[in-house]
Amino acid sequence: MAAAWCLRWGLSRARPWLLPPSTPCPRRHLHEKVDGTEFQSIYSLDKLYPESRGLATAWKVPDDAKQANSDIPLDRLTISYCRSSGPGGQNVNKVNSKAEVRFHLATADWIAEPVRQKMAITHKNKINKSGELILTSECSRYQFRNLADCLQKIRGMIAEASQPAKEPSKEDAVLKRIRIENMNRERLRQKRINSAIKTSRRVDMD
Repeated sequence: MAAAWCLRWGLSRARPWLLPPSTPCPRRHLHEKVDGTEFQSIYSLDKLYPESRGLATAWKVPDDAKQANSDIPLDRLTISYCRSSGPGGQNVNKVNSKAEVRFHLATADWIAEPVRQKMAITHKNKINKSGELILTSECSRYQFRNLADCLQKIRGMIAEASQPAKEPSKEDAVLKRIRIENMNRERLRQKRINSAIKTSRRVDMD
Protein backbone atom coordinates (compact mmCIF):
# COMPACT_ATOMS: atom_id res chain seq x y z
CA MET A 1 0.00 0.00 0.00
CA ALA A 2 2.74 2.39 0.88
CA ALA A 3 4.52 1.69 -2.41
CA ALA A 4 1.36 2.29 -4.44
CA TRP A 5 0.70 5.52 -2.56
CA CYS A 6 4.21 6.72 -3.20
CA LEU A 7 3.89 5.89 -6.92
CA ARG A 8 0.63 7.87 -7.26
CA TRP A 9 2.11 10.80 -5.37
CA GLY A 10 5.16 10.80 -7.60
CA LEU A 11 3.10 10.72 -10.79
CA SER A 12 0.87 13.56 -9.59
CA ARG A 13 3.93 15.71 -8.89
CA ALA A 14 5.61 14.82 -12.21
CA ARG A 15 2.48 15.26 -14.41
CA PRO A 16 3.11 18.96 -15.23
CA TRP A 17 6.52 18.02 -16.68
CA LEU A 18 5.46 14.77 -18.39
CA LEU A 19 2.19 15.91 -20.06
CA PRO A 20 1.61 19.07 -22.15
CA PRO A 21 -0.79 21.63 -20.72
CA SER A 22 -4.42 20.99 -21.65
CA THR A 23 -5.98 23.41 -24.14
CA PRO A 24 -9.62 24.44 -23.70
CA CYS A 25 -12.13 23.17 -26.24
CA PRO A 26 -12.80 25.90 -28.85
CA ARG A 27 -16.52 25.02 -28.86
CA ARG A 28 -16.90 24.90 -25.07
CA HIS A 29 -17.98 28.54 -24.84
CA LEU A 30 -20.85 27.78 -27.22
CA HIS A 31 -22.30 25.30 -24.72
CA GLU A 32 -21.80 27.49 -21.66
CA LYS A 33 -24.72 29.37 -20.19
CA VAL A 34 -24.47 33.14 -20.36
CA ASP A 35 -25.56 35.12 -17.30
CA GLY A 36 -29.15 36.30 -17.64
CA THR A 37 -29.97 33.97 -20.56
CA GLU A 38 -31.25 30.44 -20.97
CA PHE A 39 -28.92 27.62 -21.92
CA GLN A 40 -28.71 27.01 -25.68
CA SER A 41 -26.75 24.27 -27.33
CA ILE A 42 -24.75 24.81 -30.51
CA TYR A 43 -27.42 22.76 -32.26
CA SER A 44 -30.30 25.05 -31.28
CA LEU A 45 -32.37 26.55 -34.10
CA ASP A 46 -31.28 30.09 -33.28
CA LYS A 47 -27.64 29.13 -33.90
CA LEU A 48 -28.22 26.83 -36.84
CA TYR A 49 -30.49 29.39 -38.59
CA PRO A 50 -29.49 32.81 -37.25
CA GLU A 51 -31.21 34.62 -40.13
CA SER A 52 -34.61 33.16 -39.20
CA ARG A 53 -34.99 35.39 -36.14
CA GLY A 54 -37.16 38.48 -36.11
CA LEU A 55 -39.91 39.15 -38.63
CA ALA A 56 -38.63 36.52 -41.09
CA THR A 57 -39.29 33.54 -38.81
CA ALA A 58 -41.14 30.58 -40.26
CA TRP A 59 -43.90 30.82 -37.66
CA LYS A 60 -44.74 34.42 -38.55
CA VAL A 61 -47.54 35.10 -41.02
CA PRO A 62 -45.97 36.29 -44.28
CA ASP A 63 -46.75 39.72 -45.69
CA ASP A 64 -48.54 38.19 -48.69
CA ALA A 65 -51.19 36.73 -46.41
CA LYS A 66 -51.60 40.05 -44.56
CA GLN A 67 -52.07 42.01 -47.80
CA ALA A 68 -54.67 39.60 -49.17
CA ASN A 69 -57.58 41.44 -47.55
CA SER A 70 -56.79 44.62 -49.50
CA ASP A 71 -56.85 43.19 -53.04
CA ILE A 72 -58.50 39.74 -52.88
CA PRO A 73 -61.78 39.34 -50.93
CA LEU A 74 -61.17 36.22 -48.85
CA ASP A 75 -64.89 35.90 -48.13
CA ARG A 76 -65.46 35.22 -51.85
CA LEU A 77 -62.98 32.33 -51.86
CA THR A 78 -63.52 28.73 -50.80
CA ILE A 79 -60.42 27.71 -48.84
CA SER A 80 -59.76 24.13 -47.75
CA TYR A 81 -56.80 22.05 -46.60
CA CYS A 82 -55.86 18.42 -47.14
CA ARG A 83 -52.92 16.04 -46.87
CA SER A 84 -49.87 17.11 -48.83
CA SER A 85 -47.31 15.19 -50.85
CA GLY A 86 -44.82 18.05 -50.67
CA PRO A 87 -42.10 18.84 -48.10
CA GLY A 88 -42.56 18.14 -44.42
CA GLY A 89 -41.42 14.58 -43.81
CA GLN A 90 -43.76 12.53 -41.64
CA ASN A 91 -45.53 15.77 -40.74
CA VAL A 92 -47.45 15.62 -44.05
CA ASN A 93 -49.11 12.39 -42.92
CA LYS A 94 -50.52 14.03 -39.79
CA VAL A 95 -51.33 17.64 -40.72
CA ASN A 96 -53.50 19.06 -43.51
CA SER A 97 -50.89 21.41 -44.92
CA LYS A 98 -51.87 21.46 -48.62
CA ALA A 99 -53.98 24.53 -49.42
CA GLU A 100 -56.74 24.61 -52.04
CA VAL A 101 -58.42 27.85 -53.10
CA ARG A 102 -61.34 27.99 -55.50
CA PHE A 103 -63.81 30.64 -56.64
CA HIS A 104 -66.45 31.01 -59.34
CA LEU A 105 -64.72 32.90 -62.12
CA ALA A 106 -67.79 34.07 -64.03
CA THR A 107 -69.33 35.77 -60.96
CA ALA A 108 -66.07 37.19 -59.56
CA ASP A 109 -67.05 40.86 -59.89
CA TRP A 110 -63.86 41.94 -58.11
CA ILE A 111 -62.06 41.09 -61.37
CA ALA A 112 -62.71 43.10 -64.55
CA GLU A 113 -64.81 41.36 -67.19
CA PRO A 114 -62.14 41.41 -69.97
CA VAL A 115 -59.61 40.01 -67.52
CA ARG A 116 -62.00 37.22 -66.50
CA GLN A 117 -62.59 36.28 -70.12
CA LYS A 118 -58.89 36.11 -70.82
CA MET A 119 -58.28 34.07 -67.67
CA ALA A 120 -61.01 31.63 -68.67
CA ILE A 121 -59.23 31.03 -71.99
CA THR A 122 -55.68 30.94 -70.67
CA HIS A 123 -56.36 28.77 -67.61
CA LYS A 124 -59.21 26.62 -68.90
CA ASN A 125 -57.51 23.48 -67.56
CA LYS A 126 -57.87 24.80 -63.99
CA ILE A 127 -61.64 25.37 -64.28
CA ASN A 128 -64.03 22.56 -63.36
CA LYS A 129 -67.49 21.87 -64.76
CA SER A 130 -69.08 24.20 -62.22
CA GLY A 131 -67.01 27.13 -63.51
CA GLU A 132 -64.74 27.27 -60.46
CA LEU A 133 -61.09 28.19 -60.85
CA ILE A 134 -59.09 25.84 -58.60
CA LEU A 135 -55.59 26.57 -57.34
CA THR A 136 -53.50 24.39 -55.02
CA SER A 137 -50.15 24.77 -53.30
CA GLU A 138 -48.01 22.35 -51.29
CA CYS A 139 -44.63 24.07 -51.56
CA SER A 140 -44.32 24.43 -47.79
CA ARG A 141 -45.15 22.45 -44.66
CA TYR A 142 -47.11 25.39 -43.24
CA GLN A 143 -50.76 26.07 -44.11
CA PHE A 144 -50.51 29.84 -44.17
CA ARG A 145 -47.50 29.80 -46.52
CA ASN A 146 -49.34 27.54 -48.96
CA LEU A 147 -52.39 29.81 -48.70
CA ALA A 148 -50.20 32.84 -49.40
CA ASP A 149 -48.75 31.03 -52.42
CA CYS A 150 -52.26 30.38 -53.79
CA LEU A 151 -53.18 34.04 -53.34
CA GLN A 152 -49.97 35.05 -55.10
CA LYS A 153 -50.88 32.76 -58.00
CA ILE A 154 -54.25 34.52 -58.30
CA ARG A 155 -52.51 37.90 -58.37
CA GLY A 156 -50.13 36.64 -61.04
CA MET A 157 -52.99 35.38 -63.19
CA ILE A 158 -54.81 38.70 -62.90
CA ALA A 159 -51.65 40.67 -63.69
CA GLU A 160 -50.89 38.46 -66.69
CA ALA A 161 -54.43 38.75 -68.06
CA SER A 162 -54.44 42.53 -67.51
CA GLN A 163 -51.50 43.07 -69.85
CA PRO A 164 -52.62 44.58 -73.17
CA ALA A 165 -52.11 42.53 -76.29
CA LYS A 166 -48.80 43.28 -77.95
CA GLU A 167 -49.07 44.58 -81.49
CA PRO A 168 -47.01 42.39 -83.84
CA SER A 169 -44.36 44.14 -85.89
CA LYS A 170 -44.13 43.93 -89.70
CA GLU A 171 -41.34 41.35 -89.49
CA ASP A 172 -43.39 39.17 -87.13
CA ALA A 173 -46.44 39.42 -89.39
CA VAL A 174 -44.36 38.35 -92.42
CA LEU A 175 -42.86 35.41 -90.51
CA LYS A 176 -46.28 34.31 -89.30
CA ARG A 177 -47.69 34.43 -92.84
CA ILE A 178 -44.75 32.38 -94.16
CA ARG A 179 -45.23 29.81 -91.40
CA ILE A 180 -48.93 29.46 -92.19
CA GLU A 181 -48.22 29.04 -95.90
CA ASN A 182 -45.59 26.38 -95.19
CA MET A 183 -47.96 24.55 -92.85
CA ASN A 184 -50.74 24.55 -95.45
CA ARG A 185 -48.33 23.39 -98.15
CA GLU A 186 -47.09 20.54 -95.97
CA ARG A 187 -50.66 19.57 -95.05
CA LEU A 188 -51.68 19.33 -98.70
CA ARG A 189 -48.56 17.31 -99.51
CA GLN A 190 -49.35 14.81 -96.76
CA LYS A 191 -52.92 14.54 -98.01
CA ARG A 192 -51.71 13.70 -101.52
CA ILE A 193 -49.33 11.06 -100.14
CA ASN A 194 -52.09 9.47 -98.06
CA SER A 195 -54.46 9.52 -101.03
CA ALA A 196 -51.89 7.79 -103.23
CA ILE A 197 -51.33 5.11 -100.57
CA LYS A 198 -55.05 4.41 -100.29
CA THR A 199 -55.41 4.27 -104.08
CA SER A 200 -52.61 1.73 -104.35
CA ARG A 201 -54.38 -0.52 -101.83
CA ARG A 202 -57.55 -0.78 -103.88
CA VAL A 203 -58.25 -4.11 -105.50
CA ASP A 204 -59.88 -4.04 -108.92
CA MET A 205 -62.86 -6.38 -109.03
CA ASP A 206 -63.33 -7.64 -112.62
